Formats: sequence, structure tokens, C-alpha cells
Amino acid sequence: MKSIRRGQHLITILLLLFLLGFGVLIYRLQTQSAFYISHAGNMSLGKVYDRRGEVLFDQNATADEYGADYFLDVGNFIGDDSRQMTNTLVSKNKELLANFSFMLGEQPDGQAAICTTIDHKVNQRTYKAFGGKNGCAVAYNYLTGDIYVCLSKPSVNILDHYENIESLPDGALLCKVFHPTVPGSTQKISTTIAALEHMGYETLMNKTYTCEGSYENLGGEVIRCHKDTGHGEQDIMDAFANSCNPWFAQLVEDPGWRLSDIEETYQAMGYRIDPKDTLNYLNINGISAYTASTNLKNKNDFETQWGCMGQGQTLVSPLQMMVWQSAIANQTGSSTMPHLIDHTVTVSGKIRGQSSVSYGRRMFTPDNAAHMREIMLSNGRSRYADVLPGYDIAVKSGTAQIGKEKTENSLLTGFVDDQTFPIAFCIVIENRVSGEVSTSDIASVMLSELHEALAE
Repeated sequence: MKSIRRGQHLITILLLLFLLGFGVLIYRLQTQSAFYISHAGNMSLGKVYDRRGEVLFDQNATADEYGADYFLDVGNFIGDDSRQMTNTLVSKNKELLANFSFMLGEQPDGQAAICTTIDHKVNQRTYKAFGGKNGCAVAYNYLTGDIYVCLSKPSVNILDHYENIESLPDGALLCKVFHPTVPGSTQKISTTIAALEHMGYETLMNKTYTCEGSYENLGGEVIRCHKDTGHGEQDIMDAFANSCNPWFAQLVEDPGWRLSDIEETYQAMGYRIDPKDTLNYLNINGISAYTASTNLKNKNDFETQWGCMGQGQTLVSPLQMMVWQSAIANQTGSSTMPHLIDHTVTVSGKIRGQSSVSYGRRMFTPDNAAHMREIMLSNGRSRYADVLPGYDIAVKSGTAQIGKEKTENSLLTGFVDDQTFPIAFCIVIENRVSGEVSTSDIASVMLSELHEALAE
């Protein structure tokens, strides 16, 4: 009898394990089958839409239906199903577009869709504002995290089906918003925050250094200013607005703080300080965005000071520059995390995955966020009121020397200090030449178009 009972118990356990395993199998088939089907071949895919319902991806798109350049501004960012580009919204989220049901199989007339936060009309007009120049631009709502503008030029026209892939210009197949670039003097935002954190507001405000056009640092190396005659004696408000390299070199080597203080704030903001450290990414609905990196060794030497001013080995993605602005604009020290997907629609038409507001970890104190906001607003009011009229804008520009040829990229990052129009942004123009389109020109177009679009 005992052996029979043991056998009954064993059979019962085996049956339960079988049912449990079968249930897990059914669950996985139900929830994950769309992923495998969507990557298996010529699967019917749904569409990607902008915030107004304009199409950003259509598997069956033609130039006759949409126009020859309709997708050009989003080609290397939204992408397509060709597998030529991997770090795109479509490539990373194909399972959400699969018109496939586990119970009914493929549904060519299904309603699967991704509804994004992008405003295609504004994106297109901002793309055109670059004229003949290359670069990138990104803008988002620093209260909600909705990304409205994201573009990178040159781009790829997905309607060409890569027939001209060998003749595409360098960088056309990737969105530079998510890739690291030399930040130039926009880096002085991070260095100023570090000084606020470790010197304190009152101490920093009372610091004055003199710029005579160049400065020989404690290591015997020369830091030059863009103004040959120098700026004279300045405080932080003056030096930030003037983007004065000798002033910031003297700030970095000031005996009132240590190199480890700068490193601590940089690391809190997400910088990789040692090149041997693990490379991290921000995840934007599956898209990988590189996080900042630099290499600091001795605060009295040229390379470290140069790195703290956005040259040397310092690299930051335009997306991360923009995201930092929210921590300043919101006066919290914590960034509002960006997203591209507002919601998705299943093959049967059900709305899923509604976006929500999320925040990153605290990088610096709310008090110092408020102080940094005032420094940036002062710069905006004194330097940008005429070129960006109608906005109370907090901003920092930068010029970055690139490569052995020392070509110069122009950068602009900041935010509109207006709770009814809470926009943070970053713009990069590559190989910018005086007299051509400027970052403020592009910002003017982008903000004007966004203001109109969001008011509708």
C-alpha cells in the first residue's frame, strides 16, 4: 500500500510539473511569439506614427504615396525593417509592430502600431533649417519626458532601399543624437555644477580670476582664450557668459577643492572617468544612447583642465546634454528621463504601454540646480534675448575642435524657463563656418515651430 501511495504522489507531482511547464510554454508563446515572428522574415508589420498621427514608418511605403523625401528626417532614427540599421526605433521594437496573433496567426490587416511623441512637421522643418550643414538636434518636454524633435544629418532615405548605400555620406546610417561628441564649452555646465557642489554657492560667486588672453597653468602649460586681448577680471557669471578658458583653468586648479571633488560630481552625472570603466548607455525605448566619458589625472595639468572645458578626451552625447538640462530646469538635481513611445496598439486594436513620467537618480542638490539655472538664465538674457526673442532661455554655447584638421563644431544646449512651454534641447552643427547658419538660427526655427505645434 505504501509503495502504491508513493507512486500516486509521484504521478501527481509529475502531472503538476507537466501542467506548470505547459502553462509556461503557452504563456511564452502568447507573449513572445510576436518577437520571433517579426524577426523571421517577411512578416506583416504595422505602422509607426508621430504625435499627430502622421506616418513615420510604413513597411509598404512608396515615394508616390508619401513624397520622395517624406521620411528623410527620420530615416536613421525611426529606421525600417531592412536590418541595415540596428539602433533604431523600428529595429529595437519590431515585435510591437508584428501583425501576428498566437491564436489567429498572421493578420495582414491588423492594427499593430507604435505611437511616438515625435512631431514630424517640426522635425522636418528643423532638419531643413540646417541648410547645407550636417549635425543633429534633439528637444523634449522636461516635465513629461516626451521627445518632440530628434534628427541627424546627413540621413538616409529609406525609400531608396539602400541602392545607393556605397555612395551615402559618412554618418548617414546612424543618429548622432545618441552618439558621443566633443562637447566644447557646454562642458563648463558640468564643471560649474561640480564647483557649486564642492565649493558652495557663496564661495564660487566670490571667486575672481583674471584673463589676459592666455594663462600659464601650474604645470607650465598655456591655456588660450578665444579673445586674444583677454576678458580682464571676472566672476563666474562673467566667465560663464564669456566662455573664458583661462578663467576655468584657474577654477579647476584652485586650491579650494580637489580633483576627486570634480570626479565625484561628474560620476554622479553619469560620466565614465576611467576609460577602463564599463561603457554605459541610456536606454530610450530600446535605442542605446552613449553616456559621457572623460579622463582626469591631475587638476594642475593641461589635459585635465582642457577636459573640464570640453576638449581632450571628454565626450558627451547630445541626448545626455539635453537630459541634464531638465535637472537644472526643474530645480531638483534629478533628470526627467526621455522617451519616444507614447503608447502602442496591439494587432487587435487595444492600446497598451501608455508612457509615464520617470526620473533618474539625484546628481546634484536642488539648491545647486537652482543656482545653475540662474547662471544659465543670466547668460541667456544677456546674450540670446535678441537672437531668440520671446523666450526666457537658459543656455550655454560651445565650440569643439574636432580631429587633426581642427575643424570646429558649434553646440548649443539649454532650456526655455516656462512651465507652459517646458522645452530642453541640444543642437550640434558640424564644421561650422562664421557667416553660415548658426545654432541659434536653428534653435529659433525649432522653438517657433514647436511653440505653434504645441499650442494647437
